[in-house]
Parts: sequence; C-alpha cells; structure tokens
Amino acid sequence: MYAADAAAMGAGVSGITLMEAAGAAVARAIIRRWAPRPTIVLCGPGNNGGDGFVIARRLQEAGAWDVQLALVGSADHLKGDARYMAEAWNGPVMPLTPAGVDGRGLIVDALFGAGLSRDIEGVVRETIEAANRPRAVRVSVDIPSGIHGDTGQALGTHFRADLSVTFFRKKPGHLLFPGRSACGDVNVADIGIPESTLMEIAPEIAENTPALWRHSFPVPTAIDHKYRRGHTLVVSGAAGSTGAARLAARAALRIGCGLVTVASPPDALPVNAAQLTTVMTESFEDQEGFERILAARRRNAVLIGPGNGVTEATRARVLTALRDDAACVLDADALTVFEGRGAELFGSINGWCVMTPHDGEFTRLFGESPAEQGKVSTAKDAARECGAVVLLKGADTVIAAPDGRVSINSNAPPDLASAGTGDVLSGLVVGLLAQGMEPFDAACAACWVHGASGALVGPGLIAEDLPEAIPPILRQLRR
Repeated sequence: MYAADAAAMGAGVSGITLMEAAGAAVARAIIRRWAPRPTIVLCGPGNNGGDGFVIARRLQEAGAWDVQLALVGSADHLKGDARYMAEAWNGPVMPLTPAGVDGRGLIVDALFGAGLSRDIEGVVRETIEAANRPRAVRVSVDIPSGIHGDTGQALGTHFRADLSVTFFRKKPGHLLFPGRSACGDVNVADIGIPESTLMEIAPEIAENTPALWRHSFPVPTAIDHKYRRGHTLVVSGAAGSTGAARLAARAALRIGCGLVTVASPPDALPVNAAQLTTVMTESFEDQEGFERILAARRRNAVLIGPGNGVTEATRARVLTALRDDAACVLDADALTVFEGRGAELFGSINGWCVMTPHDGEFTRLFGESPAEQGKVSTAKDAARECGAVVLLKGADTVIAAPDGRVSINSNAPPDLASAGTGDVLSGLVVGLLAQGMEPFDAACAACWVHGASGALVGPGLIAEDLPEAIPPILRQLRR
C-alpha cells in the first residue's frame, strides 16, 4: 500500500486527501451495514491511526453514533497527516486500554496496517485480546492488526474482524491463511488512487480472477476441429491405481481439449476401457512402448504422476516426457519420485511445464516447508529454481512462474478437501495447455475453474462431480 500511496502522491494526490478518502470509505461501509451503536475507534501511532481519526469524525458527523476514540501513546507524538487528522477530531482522546472496549457495540481497529512486521505486545496485545472477546461487531482498516500484509501470518495476537475495508487492491494477507480467516468480509474501496498507479508499481502478486487470464482463455471458433483443440495424453497407473487418470482425463475433455488418450500398463487397459467412452485408451509394456506412444503425432500435452507409483519406471517416463516437445504437467508420484534428486528433474525442464504439488510433495521435492517459510516466497523461489510454473495446492493455492509472477487463488470452497479433486485440477491444467494456453495462465485459469466448479456443486461434493459442473462455468466465462 505504501508504494501505491507514494505513486499516487507523485501523481499529485495529497496524503491528506488519501487519508480523508480512506477514513470516509470505512465510515460509509459501517453506516451502510449496521445501525448506530456505541462505537470505539482504536487508533495506532501511524497513518492507520490517522485513518481512524477520520472514521471517528465521519461517524460522529453522521449523527446518532456514540463514538469514543482511544490512541496508542500520546497525540503529541503523531506526525504528518495523522497529526493533522487528530487535530481535526473534536472529541476526547482516551488512552488505549483493554477496559475501553467494554460495552462498545462496534470496535474499529485502526491500530496497524499491512506494513506491520513485528509481534504485537503489551497493552496493544491485551486490548486486541479484549476486543476479540465480546459480542461486538469488529471492523479493521486495511487489514486486521497483527496480520502480516505480505504473508498472512499472525504476528503474536491479531484482531478478528467481521469486515475489513482495504484500499486500491487486496493484499496477500487478505488471501492467505490464517490472515484470510481473520479478515471477515473484505471490501476494496476506491480512494482516488489512479489506475495508472498499478502499471507504475508493477506488482508481481495478484489475486487469481478471470481478469488475469481471460484474454488467453481458449474459446472454440467456427472453423475448429478436434485436433485444433489439442490432444492430451494422460499416463495411468496399474490396474489398482487407475481412478486418478480417469478423473484427470474427464477434466481435460470438459475444459475443452479436443481429444484425450489414457495410456496405461497392459493390466490396466481393460479397467480403463470399461469406464471410458469419449476418452481413448492405449497401453505400453515398457519404456520403449511409452516412448512410441509419446511420439505419436498431434499429442501436445502430457500429464504424468497421478496413481503412477513412486518407481524408477515413473522417473524414466517423466524424463522422457520432458525431452519431448509436448507441454508437461507433473503431479503426485511424478514429483515424489524425485525426492532428493530435484536437480536431475529441474535440469531436464526445457519447455512448458507445470508442477502441481501439495505441501508434502513440495517439501519432499524442494526441501522447504511452505508453512515455515511462507507460501508466496517459497513458491516463487521454487519456480525460479526449477524453471517451471509451480501450482502449490491448498485452501489458498499459490501459482508462481519462473519470471516472478505470482497469483493467489481464493475461490476454492472447503468442500474440495476430498479425494481425487487434485487429479481433476491437474487434468484441467493439462487440458488448457493442450489448447495452447501458456503455463502460468493455464495454471491460474484451471485453479479458478476448479474452485468455481466446487462452489457450484457445494456440500456432498466428490471428485467425479467436478468435471460435470464445468460447462456452466465455461458459459459464464464466455459472456
């Protein structure tokens, strides 16, 4: 936010104007949502606190609002725009204490913004803990105090908001857990920062929405035929491990791929053939047979890993596929088989490739835990190291490209925490790659469609439901 503010001020928008607009936006959001009630605004010593003074004044001016204001430290220590706004407040300024929140029906957290990077301690910590206890409505300015704006991690304690009003764009901390669960509803307010500022500050991290990739999302034309829409090869496991490949294959078809072939060891061929209709089947007995299938014309994307087994045969097939011209998606066993041998895998990547690990697979392959290092920075470093797009799965999936671009997916419902849904996701990615969508966009689009399909199915979801929920999502995207 600091960079956006600085760029806006460089374009001629004063800090006072931005602070007044920010505070007014929060006050409007409160008035629209709740009836007047006893309110306390908790103000910090910086610009977030300055926003709080504006909020208190605007609520007071609206009438019928009983507003108190409590400040960390002395008003004499405020500087710049925050000091100016404090002087414009005509009510009393109380010291910040835990007892101050008692009896208040609405508590506004204007203590610290997204720039906080240290643990909250002392009376501020005690006051936040007291504020979280009563049945009061809680509103945060920018992001709940105690949540790191870049990582979503909790810094000691943190405010738990029913509503967070932020400005210009959401921060990573609004999208990443545990921060996301602390924010409540998130409103993004326009406070007059020009859209051109986005180009000027060139943020590498974005929320994953269709606006990010819709320009390249494949839409069939009147002259298309099945081969123009891509041919995906999905590698299946043995007879007892075929379900993952079938889920992925169905998803690749539903996302628009023209043809899909499932290739499997001979014992799995009758199992797959008995349960697949529009998906073609082939078999291979050994590495030579796999290479022959891979060399077939017009197969332009390959998915390896789900149900394949952590074996030397899987490792050999991955390395063979990476030497081919086809785009590759590596998931599950195709990643785990390279535990402790990451350099061998990374050195073989020379074309379009997307890896789709969950946290455990990621840690085994890259040797770092996303939970310890932070998902965004860890995924970003991993993508740069391996030369592939890394789709780090979870409730707050992070997609990172080798060039530094990162998106955070936030539309996945908890119902997706079910066996096989990750196989559907990898099928969506490979199906989009087969249609010519570049890897970062394909990974982002697949994640969003996956989440939207899960939300459409809702409670009771099983993995088989997801491909069948895709058509209405595609209709929505084409409007």
